[in-house]
This record gives sequence, C-alpha cells and structure tokens, in this order.
Amino acid sequence: MATRLSIFLKISWAREPVLVGSFIIWSLAIILPLLSPYTKYSTMINEAMPHNYPVPVCDDGNMPDVSSHPQDPQGPSLEWLNKL
Repeated sequence: MATRLSIFLKISWAREPVLVGSFIIWSLAIILPLLSPYTKYSTMINEAMPHNYPVPVCDDGNMPDVSSHPQDPQGPSLEWLNKL
C-alpha cells in the first residue's frame, strides 16, 4: 500500500507539480490548526467570553435573579489566563 502511494506521488509530481503542491498546502492548512496549541487557548477564551453583554438594569431591590454586577461569576472564568 505504501509503495503504491509513493509511486502515485512520484508520477503525480512528475506530471503536475503545481496540483500536487497546492493539494499539500491545502491539506496542511486543514490539519495544522487542529494540532496548534493556540487553538486550545483560543477555544478556552471564546468559551469564557459572554455571547451577550449585560444591559444596565435599575435595581429597586426586588430583583433577586438579576446579578448586582456584570462581573459576577456566571460561567467559566479566565483565571487560567492570568496564571500563564
């Protein structure tokens, strides 16, 4: 199987080097971001950031379900980012 693949690549490279090169670059562009350590950290940051931002609410003291401050912990924190 490996010999067939190597023969195919040699023939393909001899006939159409531009196509083989572009296919290799395309496949690396798909695979390398998945292996990058930056992908892990950017995913963690995106999970910790809120998708909707709080609107200021005039609290009359009768709203227990509304947080008193937008920075109250409601989801994942970014403490791991400070420790890097």
